[in-house]
Amino acid sequence: MSQYLELHPVTPQARLIRIAAEIVREGGIIAYPTDSCYALGWHLGDVRALERVRRIRRADRHHHFTLVCADLAQVGRFARLETWQFRMLRSCLPGPYTFLVKATRETPRRLQNPRKRTIGVRIPDHPVPLLLMKELGEPLMSSTLLLPDEPAPLTSGLEIQQRLEHEIEAVLDGGDCGVVPTTVVDLSVSPPSVVRVGRGSLAPILGGSAGHAILTV
Repeated sequence: MSQYLELHPVTPQARLIRIAAEIVREGGIIAYPTDSCYALGWHLGDVRALERVRRIRRADRHHHFTLVCADLAQVGRFARLETWQFRMLRSCLPGPYTFLVKATRETPRRLQNPRKRTIGVRIPDHPVPLLLMKELGEPLMSSTLLLPDEPAPLTSGLEIQQRLEHEIEAVLDGGDCGVVPTTVVDLSVSPPSVVRVGRGSLAPILGGSAGHAILTV
């Protein structure tokens, strides 16, 4: 049965953050709140946890998982960014966006899209994941907590606990954070392409310095 950790949504308890970080280090999967909706998180080097998340989400090998980072310095370790791409990330993050970018050689191939060699990156504007990554000292692999055949992501910590208590190791309940996922922007092409319209505003994307983005949804 998964642990249920009830965190304050603005000032999360440091003790509970430490517990969650240790669960991740030991190979566990957590459900945690973000500035868009709840997500599943696991250690970026844990192959077994990655495969477990694939089963939970019924995701194929082409599914983009997301590298959740604390800041742009962490993003730069795993993403090859040109000046215009960096400026766009800086204008939007932290915030409810996921950017698809070309991966660096440091990024494990299993985390990349096998065809495009891209990876999704984001910096959420929410204290729980930011404090968690500070405690971990490294990014967190992540996937929206959208279960197969469900119309929307789960948003109640108690419901997540009930539905996934035998599938994951911990639920970090930071309150209801909504069901609208991030806006997803493909920066591996120029001009950039908006592939999913979500919570993040399109204004900084459509008026970006790389020319007008293409709306493909």
